[in-house]
Formats: sequence, structure tokens, C-alpha cells
Amino acid sequence: MFVDECVIKVQAGDGGRGCVSFRRAKFEPWGGPNGGDGGRGGDVVLVGDDDTNNLVDYKFRPHCRAAHGGHGRGKDCAGRDGASFTLRLPLGTVVINEETGQIAAEILEDGQRVVLCRGGNGGWGNTHFKSSTNRAPSRANPGQPGERGVFRLVLKSIADVGLVGFPNAGKSSLIGRLTKARPRTAAYPFTTLHPQIGVIEYLDDPSRQAHRLQIADIPGLIAGASENRGLGHRFLRHIERCGLLVLILDMAGSDGRDPREDHATLLRELGLHDPALLKKPRLVVANKTDLAAAAANLARFRRRHRVKVAAVSCLTGAGLPELKKELLKRVLALRSGEKDSPSAPT
Repeated sequence: MFVDECVIKVQAGDGGRGCVSFRRAKFEPWGGPNGGDGGRGGDVVLVGDDDTNNLVDYKFRPHCRAAHGGHGRGKDCAGRDGASFTLRLPLGTVVINEETGQIAAEILEDGQRVVLCRGGNGGWGNTHFKSSTNRAPSRANPGQPGERGVFRLVLKSIADVGLVGFPNAGKSSLIGRLTKARPRTAAYPFTTLHPQIGVIEYLDDPSRQAHRLQIADIPGLIAGASENRGLGHRFLRHIERCGLLVLILDMAGSDGRDPREDHATLLRELGLHDPALLKKPRLVVANKTDLAAAAANLARFRRRHRVKVAAVSCLTGAGLPELKKELLKRVLALRSGEKDSPSAPT
């Protein structure tokens, strides 16, 4: 089960209360104060985890509580500190405070640690209140309450490459041919209902440095996705963190579709959702070129759009080796920040 959004209730631990105690020893009937301090409450900590890919762990266990600090005891014994509660979150998770609507944290790196709610400090024992005028204080502080709140976790997938296209354009088939991911494929729209992440490994030449690219199969868009038709916003937000966008077109024109209109509609929906998406580098992939109508449609598309088009067939595998090389070239350019990286086509 894939979960990319949920609400959690978070409570850090309360600090333990301080202790009122006095020394009791033989031949010392009026011993001084020796009450220990309370322990500090545990924090609620967010940790980025590259091995986690969704939020299902917190969908059905939304209550996250850290342990309270232990109370102080006599003989200057301090209470134990409360254990922290750790939430391991997938990279790309945005944490939003439900009360204020503000972003409380963003988890972007593996091992990144963010304290979401801090535990309360422990109270002082009566030892701290001894003075020249009060040699036997009977006062101790209570522990401070830990921070708490309600937060919404929203996952925006992080990947080098994001596959964007209409339903049944062949995104799942493409990611299945390029990676070891095995998304569900079928001859009807919306086979994919959740983003799928695959990894392309380049190990052809052992003498060269191996490279790994993460590629995300974004569920098929429809016209009006930017207005949240279907699951538009939930689909489109997974594209925001992808470095390179790959627009997959059904170049055979199945079901009476026109690849040129599909291309224009995809760009329009991306721009309406977030204009910054149109500034990302893009690559057009023409799929289903093994079908008879694809050649004529591809020629018309190239006359209208002066951009590089990678022609492939997920059925026969034609063009896939060249596509893998092109993806690596562009992603490495993005990673190195080269100024001459391929510009976004119009």
C-alpha cells in the first residue's frame, strides 16, 4: 500500500519533577537538602531514510509520543531522561503544521535529523533553593511540559527523472524496461495509481565509474489536472522535485489521440500547477513507434516542434539503449551544474 499523505499527532515528553529530600545520617539530625532534579522529556525527531519510500507506517499509527522524564529522587539522584521518538521518513517529505499552515520541516537528505517537538526540561530539586537564609528549603520545581502539535506529512518524490504523460502512454512499460521495477501494466488507462520509483544502473563498462539514476513513474495526467481533476494535485506534486522531466507521448495516436495536442496539454497543465516546472529541462520520448501510424505522426511532430525526440518502442526495445545514454548525459550535466546543459524545449 502506497501512502503519500497523512496526519500525525505529535507529543514530546514532559520533564520530570524535582524532589524535596533531606540528608538523613547518624549523628546528623539536621542534614541539608539533597533532592535530585527531574529528567528531561524525550524529543520527537524526524530522520531522513533513503530506504523508506512512503508514509504507510504513520497512516494507521498517527500518535507519536516520546517518553516523559523520570522524577528526581533523594541523595541527589537525578531522574532519567525520557527516550526520544524517531520518525523515519522518506526523502522529499514536507511536514506542515496543521494549526498555522506553515512548513515545519523538509526532509531532503539521507540521515538528516530535525527535532520537530522538544521535550520539556526537568524540574529542580530542593538542593537548588538552599540559601543563607533558607537552609532547609521544601520547594522543588515541576517539570515543563513537552511541545506538541498536529502535523501533515506530504511526500513529494525525489528522483533524477520524472516520467510525465497521459494514461496508457507507456510510462509503466518504459520504467519496467529501463529498471528492475515491476509496475502493473495493462491495456487500459490509470493502471498506475501511485508513483513508482525505479533505479537505472549503468554497469556496462567495469573500468568506468558506475552511475545510478532514480526515475519516477508519475500516474497519468488528464486535462484539468492543475485544477485537481482526478488526483491532479497529488500527481503533480511528485514532479516538483524531479531534476529532468521526460514527456512520454503515444506517437501511434491510439484511441484517436493527437501527439501534438497531448504535448501542448501536458505543458499547459504543468505550467498551471507551477510555472517553475516549465523551466526544468525536458526530453520528449515518442513511444509505440513499432505501430504503423507512428512514423507519420512523428514526422508531423518534428516539423511542428524543433526539439530532440527520442523514438522508442517499449514492446520491441528499439531506441531504449540510446535513451538510457541520453538520460545519463543530461542528469550528469544537471548534477555538475554545467551551464551548457540541454535547455528546456518549447
